[in-house]
Amino acid sequence: MNYTKNMRGLIFLLVIIVSAASGYGQTPTPGEKQEKSILYINATVHIGDGTKFIEGAVGFDNGLISYVGTTTKVRRNLYEEVIDVEGMHIYPGFIAPNSTLGLQEIGSVRATRDQREVGDINPHIRSLTAFQTESDITTTVRTNGILIAQITPRGSFVGGQSSVVHFDGWNWEDALIRESDGVHVYWPRMYERDHTGKSLSLKERGLYKKRVESLEEYLDQAKAYQNRANEEDVDLRLQAFSKLLKNEVNLYVHAQTAKQMTAAISLKRKYNIEKMLIVGGRESHLITNLLKENNVGVMVGRLHDLPWNDYDDLDLPYKLPKILQDAGVKWCFENAGDMEQMNSRNLPFYAGTAIAYGLEYEQAVAGLTLNTAEMIGVSTKYGSLQVGKSATLIISKGDALDMMTNNIISAFIDGRSLELTNRQIGLYKKFKKKYSN
Repeated sequence: MNYTKNMRGLIFLLVIIVSAASGYGQTPTPGEKQEKSILYINATVHIGDGTKFIEGAVGFDNGLISYVGTTTKVRRNLYEEVIDVEGMHIYPGFIAPNSTLGLQEIGSVRATRDQREVGDINPHIRSLTAFQTESDITTTVRTNGILIAQITPRGSFVGGQSSVVHFDGWNWEDALIRESDGVHVYWPRMYERDHTGKSLSLKERGLYKKRVESLEEYLDQAKAYQNRANEEDVDLRLQAFSKLLKNEVNLYVHAQTAKQMTAAISLKRKYNIEKMLIVGGRESHLITNLLKENNVGVMVGRLHDLPWNDYDDLDLPYKLPKILQDAGVKWCFENAGDMEQMNSRNLPFYAGTAIAYGLEYEQAVAGLTLNTAEMIGVSTKYGSLQVGKSATLIISKGDALDMMTNNIISAFIDGRSLELTNRQIGLYKKFKKKYSN
């Protein structure tokens, strides 16, 4: 008992110390509502849909884009503020899908980890209410152009529901873009390795079959639940699954191997689930025809990683977006993995790597913006620079997909100007001053 009390005391003290240390990097105040119409001219404008304008212009007013086109054709007198950004780049705000940003702050401190729920089948659990707008980490990814994220639960076989948020809110209600966009299933592995490295078949041991059958049993029950006579008889789990069957939300299947993805597609067909996406998809290059035929998109796992199999090409992770693009499979970038919260800042550089391995530049931009927005269901308002859409965009002095030249000087969410600062920038300025004397 005394040991438990002492441990609790130590953990509590650690949280206080970390909180005090984090005070130096206090998160910026959310931006004020746009009051003046703004026009940026003479930039390279990347629309997000695979096209761009050289010497382009973007204008916005009341949080919405009012002009996208060439600088020569815009009526400058319609805007209260005209800013020349010659030689710079304008992009839609980048989107981080399948993210735990705002759900975990310090991996070694349990009190700051809120991306997992107890239990094995939790389709009704929402990650949204755990989203922390005061996270110090989200400010670091904003300065690399990531303004929107799909906040996703982890852990269970059926992890729960993700939601889409932006990074400029006082609380999760302010940050919300789309609530409960889909249910996440972490497809069971067919094989695992023991301590000697020997491959063991979970399928043969019956564990794989048991998992899949339990999911199908819930889906069968959800079918019946939709036709229940008593509308007051609410089962939250079956209610969440029934939304999948009615194609109101996406089914996100976290899977890496071709066998896993093929099995998931069989389930999609069996239950007529229209909206299904693969998250990870390391072996998706092996089943591109199957993915395309069944209209299944892929959130491509972290590019800066080793190949999935010993016999794969060393550069296969870098080439995968190009392979999917050429095959006509919808795809986007994602960043799940070790230290994924802080590593989310590297998301634009995955696009840069994919370009070096054959992907066209504007296709890479789409993989960070419109492709993602379409897959998570927010493309009517976000993901591309088009008249009538949200003025959620970034301006970079250099190529935002190149870690050597990425330099975001301005960012807007719904027309609100963001304060692009964070703890790392504060420390840089502090010690630059000290050692420059």
